[in-house]
Amino acid sequence: MSQAKERMEPATEAYGTSVRDRPVPRISIHAFCEKQETSKVIEQAAQDRRLAKAHVTLHPGGIRAAAKYFADSSTPNLILVECNERGSAVLDCLEELAQVCDPNSKVIVIGEDNDIALYRELIRQGVNEYLVGPLEPLQIIEAISALYAGPESAPIGRVFAFIGAKGGAGSSTICHNVAWSIAEHQRIETAIVDLDLPFGTAGLDFNEDPGQGVADALGSPERLDDVLLDRLLVKCTEHLSIFAAPATIDRDYEIEADAYETVLDIVRQTVPCVIVDLPHVWSPWARNILTNADEIIITAAPELASLRNARNLFDHLKQARPNDAAPRLILNQVGIAKRPEIPAKDFAEALGSEPALVLPFDPPLFGTAANNGQMVFDVNANARAAEAFRQFAMQLTGREVRVEAKPANPFLEFFKAKKAS
Repeated sequence: MSQAKERMEPATEAYGTSVRDRPVPRISIHAFCEKQETSKVIEQAAQDRRLAKAHVTLHPGGIRAAAKYFADSSTPNLILVECNERGSAVLDCLEELAQVCDPNSKVIVIGEDNDIALYRELIRQGVNEYLVGPLEPLQIIEAISALYAGPESAPIGRVFAFIGAKGGAGSSTICHNVAWSIAEHQRIETAIVDLDLPFGTAGLDFNEDPGQGVADALGSPERLDDVLLDRLLVKCTEHLSIFAAPATIDRDYEIEADAYETVLDIVRQTVPCVIVDLPHVWSPWARNILTNADEIIITAAPELASLRNARNLFDHLKQARPNDAAPRLILNQVGIAKRPEIPAKDFAEALGSEPALVLPFDPPLFGTAANNGQMVFDVNANARAAEAFRQFAMQLTGREVRVEAKPANPFLEFFKAKKAS
């Protein structure tokens, strides 16, 4: 077993990210459970996106069953063992396992005795963590993440995936404006990854001509490192960069699904906030990005096709991500004159989720921004949509925007006081 370490609370990183959000690396985990309930919880945790790379094997029995099993087999990276004994009996069982356990293997013990003295003794004996049942899947995930992705690990960014429920819903425009607000208002280093390779608009929206960008990285993901990434990213502002799509149709983009995962893993090792602009497609690589993202934002128009597609996405992602919050819904292009619309209330009722943001239809504002390669805030900082993007960016990151107080108008204050008197 590994040497004893002082217990630490889950680390908190930029804008509220905890170690439970970090994906666990490719490790082998064997779990020995005495109770069916514990086995079921670990099975649910194993299906979580954060343990997608880990290989989890479940066995019946507790510590003694583990000791017997590993007497003839090499021990994995991590062993989870359940023990229903109490007090010194737990230590006696653990001694049997210690005799067959590889020194590099980590051990998590699940027990029923909520005794701080027992906990300290287990840690002193070399156990990495002691959990008191009954447990929830997220407790298992957090305990494992703390061992393999704790404070001493390299920083890892959060991935926010934006996708439209229907083509033309405005997902890319919202994605770019929210990313800009996170970078400029909150001063968080942010990168937009435009994965609509033939038709992406990130370059246009920021008035940049980036060349191949993300296509080069996806074509040879094994070559991508910090140096090449820095060369391919286009700096738009002090805190915002774009990994733009080539936006050309003179080539076929036949790219393996693993390449997308590799590129995003490298980007998030360098940038704390990664905004992924997904095209309206349904493919293995797009499905994988949505499943593994830290947050999902679905943009829909108030119409039947958007409602149907959004419902399908919500149902699929709820099943694929049982331990995560539901996607955030944005209703866009609301209030088009003479167009029959599905009310926001009915939309929310059908999805079982209230919209996080409702954006009114404003063609002059968004049209001017798109044609000039600007953000909405640049066109009109006082526009309702500009403030909505800023507030939504705050929701995503959990940060408060620091707004400088405007100096009071002495004439206005004078007349207010006179009216009051």
